[in-house]
Amino acid sequence: MLSRRALLASTLALPVLPRIAAAQAANWPQGQTIRFTVPFPAGGSTDAVARIVQPGVQQRLNTTIIVENRAGGASSLGAAVVAKSPPDGLNWLFVFDSHAVIPSLMPLTFDAKKDLDPVLLVGTAPMVLACPPSRPFRSFADVVAAAKAKPDGLTYGTIGNGSLGHLTMTLLQKKGNFVVRHLPYRGGGPALNDAVGGHIDLIITSVANMASQLAAGNLRPLLQTGEARLPTLPDTPTMIEAGFKDFTANAWWGVFAPGGTPRPIVDRMVRELQASFRDEKVAKALVETQQIDLRLGGPEEFRRFFEAQMATWGEVVRENQIRPD
Repeated sequence: MLSRRALLASTLALPVLPRIAAAQAANWPQGQTIRFTVPFPAGGSTDAVARIVQPGVQQRLNTTIIVENRAGGASSLGAAVVAKSPPDGLNWLFVFDSHAVIPSLMPLTFDAKKDLDPVLLVGTAPMVLACPPSRPFRSFADVVAAAKAKPDGLTYGTIGNGSLGHLTMTLLQKKGNFVVRHLPYRGGGPALNDAVGGHIDLIITSVANMASQLAAGNLRPLLQTGEARLPTLPDTPTMIEAGFKDFTANAWWGVFAPGGTPRPIVDRMVRELQASFRDEKVAKALVETQQIDLRLGGPEEFRRFFEAQMATWGEVVRENQIRPD
């Protein structure tokens, strides 16, 4: 048993802990280098989000920030690096929507809920189902009709097995009672190249990934997956308009910290990220080039969003026995 003196000492020490955390935040980052880890190769949308906000946060914190790409394992390798990093405010993870899927898709070396703390929901963007101009499809109904006439005769590309595009098409096929053959690629670039080249019939990925090809007329949009039509694609209907009630599937981007990172430090980073993302030039670039609807929701909003995404897409993975590439 604890002596009265030991018990009293431990009780008196408790209020000191928040003061220590507050002091850490006040002095943080003390000129130390901060690392933004992107668990994907350079050039993708997540990499673009991290790099476009890096200068503003760096200036506001008056320290050096390095963007580091740690690709592999469907983004799990980079996520594991941050999950196992000290919770000292020097390591932050920028993720894509796949982060909510990988816990159901493969065994991980970290706990997605316990070892990483949600920091900021940067924003969302719908996906688009499109075809090369060489294909005869003018609407999603045309695709369904062709697929039913020749089951498994059409192909569609995604950025990989278990990607949000793959899971969305899996549900669309079940709800619409049609079959198209999935061709997983290792990233948006190769999938786009084959779609533009006419080597596959369809492609589904975030509008951010195909925006330039849509604008150039190299791909024809057939369906979008958001709640409402995009201003940039006013003639392209949503899945809801196509008859799939209450069905939406948005790509999203977010920021996590190692589990246990002091809340004052997290709150400071949230403020600096929000201010940097709201910079007129940054916000305009993200909206125009990446088609991102900025949400900038803090830790509580992001946690609710993330756990809902894990539940929704985890169920699709399990029910359809989807495995990684």
